[in-house]
Amino acid sequence: MTEEAEHSPIRLRAFSLEDLSLISALLQDAIVPIGDIAFLKDEKSFVLVASRYCWEYDNEGNGLRVLSGLRFDGVTRAVSQKIDRRDRNQFLELLSINYSDGYVAIHFSRGGAIRLEVEHLTVAVQDLAEPRPTTFQPRHIDD
Repeated sequence: MTEEAEHSPIRLRAFSLEDLSLISALLQDAIVPIGDIAFLKDEKSFVLVASRYCWEYDNEGNGLRVLSGLRFDGVTRAVSQKIDRRDRNQFLELLSINYSDGYVAIHFSRGGAIRLEVEHLTVAVQDLAEPRPTTFQPRHIDD
């Protein structure tokens, strides 16, 4: 990618498992600060802001990251496991987002997860800023 290359901000909505799979792939390896996660009970929404790695612009290790917002609507309950919500300075690495039988599961590295009970699958993701260069390129280690 050259310095002059233009970034097209991502703005997607998902209403099906197939759509959600695309959003999950897009957000794989995103860094999520605990302080940027919220269950908005009165609005029946769950939101988070993540620094996602721009896989679409990866060029020989010269990567970009961009702040992206993720919102689930129709959420009636949110439960986390193996995540210390009191440590607001903690960062989580998002691995995947799955949906089955009225539940969304957001999986993070080190076994952390958030489970959302939803009335229906309605998800939106949107880039919130311009991408910035990063020297941290996610690496996946084969077992």
